[in-house]
Amino acid sequence: MTQNDTESESHVDPVTLEILRNQLEGIAEEMGQVLIRGAYSPNIKERQDCSTALFDADGRMIAQAEHIPVHLGAMPEAVATVRERDPEPGEVWALNDPYDGGTHLPDITLVSPLALDTDTKTEDEIIGYAVSRAHHADVGGSTPGSMPAGAREIYEEGIRLPGVRLVRDGDVVEDVFELFLANVRTPDERRADIRAQLAAHDRATERLGDLFDSYGETVLDAFDAVVDYSRERIESELAEFPDGTYTAQDVLEGDGVTDEDIPIDVTVTVDDSTLDVDFAGTAEQVRGNLNAPLAVAKSAVYFVVRCLTDPEIPPNQGCYDPVTVDAPEGSLLNPTSPAAVVGGNVETSQRVTDVVFAALADAVPERVPAQGQGTMNNLIIGSRDGGFAYYETIGGGAGATSEADGLDGVQVGMTNTLNTPVEVLEAEYPLTVERYALRPGTGGSGEYRGGLGLERSLTVGRDASVSLLTERRRSQPRGVAGGENGATGQNLVDGEPVSAKTTVDVEAGTTVTVRTPGGGGHGTPADRDPEARDRDRQDGKIED
Repeated sequence: MTQNDTESESHVDPVTLEILRNQLEGIAEEMGQVLIRGAYSPNIKERQDCSTALFDADGRMIAQAEHIPVHLGAMPEAVATVRERDPEPGEVWALNDPYDGGTHLPDITLVSPLALDTDTKTEDEIIGYAVSRAHHADVGGSTPGSMPAGAREIYEEGIRLPGVRLVRDGDVVEDVFELFLANVRTPDERRADIRAQLAAHDRATERLGDLFDSYGETVLDAFDAVVDYSRERIESELAEFPDGTYTAQDVLEGDGVTDEDIPIDVTVTVDDSTLDVDFAGTAEQVRGNLNAPLAVAKSAVYFVVRCLTDPEIPPNQGCYDPVTVDAPEGSLLNPTSPAAVVGGNVETSQRVTDVVFAALADAVPERVPAQGQGTMNNLIIGSRDGGFAYYETIGGGAGATSEADGLDGVQVGMTNTLNTPVEVLEAEYPLTVERYALRPGTGGSGEYRGGLGLERSLTVGRDASVSLLTERRRSQPRGVAGGENGATGQNLVDGEPVSAKTTVDVEAGTTVTVRTPGGGGHGTPADRDPEARDRDRQDGKIED
């Protein structure tokens, strides 16, 4: 039976479909909660740098928790990789290889086939997959935190897992687990975080079984129905976009090896209810680590589509079916091994988001915000002896919209992680927070003001390695419709500016400061409500 035949035969009444849709999304959300609550590292338990989802037997995403955009759009590639290896129920597969289903090495994905004994399915027949992806604060490589700014090959970025059985017949394969742990600097933390991911998968199996007990084979019909429903809703939304071809270009500020701008070109073609996104003209793959697997580019495009369409549409594979994404092989957005890629997932993805938004601003200007900070401001501090590994992405200004100011000091674009609370950070690491505050005047002026950037200063309590992977240090986030640009960011080590992408060994007592960009403004500043401007002054958000 073909997929189209299955779709045409899927029949679930609207009330039952809505119940099951919410139940399936609830399973994905509960997986995420189990992972977050069971994790040991602050990066997962506090910052929530992880994602969870459910897939059907054909590898289509059925439901996802609202976690990290750059994780979720790329998860189908991981499931496809595992499906090629003939997985069986009772197994859990682990992978992180960007050239074989992953995105960058710190993001470890677990995929477990799900099977239930039902009227038409045997207990060895796969009905779906549970998937989790979590950013692990160290996976080996040349520097603590596994994100070396000057990496030229993926071998410098950590251990590669091409798709291995971590669990077989319900039991952890200890040899595989120990091999992984022997190649990281913080093995106890990694062991605990992987165990938390496994617990999330156990919960998915349990909850899906409960759902089948209540609804039987109707659950399988709902898999098809929710995808059909989302596809139809997205196609209806895209049909409202004016047909045409829209282009835009932006740049990355060097690759960690050189400071030369790296162009990203996009051509977006809207044709009825489909969207074709082509990155021909984008730079060839670079020597540094800003190369991004095509799965990352797809994630960024899917994120933009979700932002410009009805947010109530259920997030699943149906949302992505009307969208195609292409990039030339060997380019920045479709590199060939062994190119370094760790910065592509976190920084290049942000610029892809910016450039696709910019192209579609010509099609639907009322829906597109001004540019946000356009970077994750990655800060990694760790000891080379394996004593600790701290990782943080730092918020900044969001771009203003046609209806509201941009938010201050938040994550934008391809991540929506939280911050590490000061109390937790200082308790867990040999670090002292000297300053953590908004940066007045960094949001672009406009009828609606861009969000403010942040300043975070940390003093390191022991000799350590510091890596910074950042953007928008010389190119400002753009305002739109007459709005002014947001301010650029800046990185400092003991008060001295350092480049946007750098790795440096520091002595105990060194202070590292990250000043993040603001967001662009929307609309002419002269049109801003005087009362809103007065509130900005009273709150110290503007400097005049």
